[in-house]
Amino acid sequence: MPRFSVIVPCYKVQAFLPECLDSVLGQSFGDLELIAVDDCSPDGCGAILDEYAARDPRVTVLHLPENVGLGRARNAGLPHATGDYLFFLDSDDTLTPGALRAVADRLEETADPDVLVFDYARTYWWGGTRRNVLAHILAEAGAGTFTAAERPEILDLLMVVWNKVYRREFVAEHGFAFPPGYYEDTPWTFPVLLSARRIAALDRICLNYRQRRQGNILSTTSRKHFDVHDQYERVFAFVEQHPELAGWRPYLHRKMGEHCLDILAKPDRLPPADKAEFFRRTAELFRRHKPEGARAEGGTAVLEGSWTGYRLRRQTARAGREAARRAVQVRRAAGVRARAGWAAAHARRPLDPHLVVYSASSHQGLLGDPAAVYAAAREIAPQLRGVWVVQDAETAERLPSGVEHVVVGSRRYLEVTARATFFVNDVNWPGALAKRPGSVHVHTHRSTPLKYLGADLLDKPGARLGFDVPQMLRRADRWDYSLVANRYSELVWERAFPCHFTSVRTGSPRNDVLVNGGTGDFRERHGIPADHTVVLYAPTRRDYRRGGHVDRVDLARFAADLGEGHTLVVRLHPSLVNGPARGLGLTELDRREIVVDATGEPDVADVLLAADVLVTDYSGVMFDYANLDRPIVVHADDWPAYTASRGTYFDITAEPPGHVCRSHEELARLFGSGAWRDEESARLRAAFRARFCEFEDGRAAERVVRTLLLGEPMPEAESARIPGQAAAPDALAST
Repeated sequence: MPRFSVIVPCYKVQAFLPECLDSVLGQSFGDLELIAVDDCSPDGCGAILDEYAARDPRVTVLHLPENVGLGRARNAGLPHATGDYLFFLDSDDTLTPGALRAVADRLEETADPDVLVFDYARTYWWGGTRRNVLAHILAEAGAGTFTAAERPEILDLLMVVWNKVYRREFVAEHGFAFPPGYYEDTPWTFPVLLSARRIAALDRICLNYRQRRQGNILSTTSRKHFDVHDQYERVFAFVEQHPELAGWRPYLHRKMGEHCLDILAKPDRLPPADKAEFFRRTAELFRRHKPEGARAEGGTAVLEGSWTGYRLRRQTARAGREAARRAVQVRRAAGVRARAGWAAAHARRPLDPHLVVYSASSHQGLLGDPAAVYAAAREIAPQLRGVWVVQDAETAERLPSGVEHVVVGSRRYLEVTARATFFVNDVNWPGALAKRPGSVHVHTHRSTPLKYLGADLLDKPGARLGFDVPQMLRRADRWDYSLVANRYSELVWERAFPCHFTSVRTGSPRNDVLVNGGTGDFRERHGIPADHTVVLYAPTRRDYRRGGHVDRVDLARFAADLGEGHTLVVRLHPSLVNGPARGLGLTELDRREIVVDATGEPDVADVLLAADVLVTDYSGVMFDYANLDRPIVVHADDWPAYTASRGTYFDITAEPPGHVCRSHEELARLFGSGAWRDEESARLRAAFRARFCEFEDGRAAERVVRTLLLGEPMPEAESARIPGQAAAPDALAST
């Protein structure tokens, strides 16, 4: 008996069907049967299914003699299912890699619940991906099981059949089946969830919900959308047959009204001539099933009126939105004029020689080099007033107490940026910021460059998609100083940014804490045993994939390969913090304590200090981590694709900081044998440090403050030293 019976109804999807089937049959968890139902499809679906069945014994194909529709095609597959759990997958959607493994693990963890609800992402025909906006409901559901009564918010998720798996015996016990017609998921999902005694949640994106440009059934203009009324009649009939569910009637009544009004409001659903009839039938259904004493609230109240009243309300709402839109435009224009006048007034005042404005990572708070310079300035030059630019009030709340700040675009922002003498940033300032004569812009950068940047991207159209290189260079024209950690970076920055700045060999202020043997509390906060070897995996983003995220390492498998006494810490690229990437498995693995997700950690230095070894691909974090003089492993399984799409300044596989792996098997063998920290690793790392940590002596922040902010003579940086070794004599001479 297989663990999963995946039922796939097929009708006019020949272009998408192979991808769907491959996503199932290629899962790492293979204990499944795939029951494909050819719903008398007029295209090549039947032949495609037969080809797959001939190649894989797990595939069973049913050819229906006539087209019966999506719901009844699913019903046709049910009697052939023998698995513990049923999974209804639409034939134009796909499973994400590792989805069934994650579902199987969660089912085992929760002792086989009646229903398991998982997350999904919408994948658009133009290439975009958007995670379910209600994913937080799954994250907040907890580790155990629950009922709909205990967590009614579970019913707020999209009422579809394919974001869940169902215990087959539970379905058979209750006799659940799909009705004919559109919206057939509604009279399945509500009864199933209300009847389930044990529901579990999985906060992981297991399915890609394809948003087709055309051909989506529910986006077809047709009277078939009237089927929604019959489907809700079935829901209410089910509740009527189960008195214990009577308390759900007010909720279902409201949900029905909202659903029908949503269909009515969409321009591509109902023929215009049929909208009045649809409204009247919805209103009749709404009145007939209204619970005694209930009041229609919110938008559903319109169903107690007339079609004319509904249209007037819609027209009034549209007029109100248009008026509001115009009012916002007027206010914005007035605000722009007022801010321009405010900025111009302050620009006529002299520069404040003691005012330093800081920003990091596009105004995300005290981070990186600017934060290190700010801390050094407070100690060395307390007469300097440091003001941070943050992106919003929420970011401001995360700042340490006593840190002066302004929100970008505000009046105070305009005031301080008009009066400041010094600007310290690791990302270009907004284009609207005008550089006044006498002001000094210090650009710190965010890493030593491996991949192409700046003007070098002009020859890489994929890597600069949506990126205006000439505009970026105009902003870089404001730089006065560019900080470098080595002569290699100095040459790259001057090539990539052909602007009027002076390179200064200061070292990277953010790395002072690494060079000086700093400590952090990352291990303690995450409960990592003191005797564990911490393996940090920090991949970079990919320009050959929209969204930037590509799974190059099976994290669960890698963690298992490392074995006892190891903790795998994962830090994705900072640009992926709020996207769907973490929902593809990382969040769930972190919850199950298989890995530690450090993607959202604001202080990368704290993560680096906790790691005994770094595994990366082409991330610039390797150059910073090298300052710790600890082993580094480069996982370069897609190096040709990466360098072809993004462009790189040198071949990291030929001049690596440690051993290079090109497959998961090589990576596992390297750690299994202990070779990741052998003499060859140390030799490679020493050469890498000599080249790329050249000016990293642990005093970069002090050097920036004394020479660039206070105007003292510029001393040469000391040679890079191993963390914790005795400091060399002071090379900074005060004037």
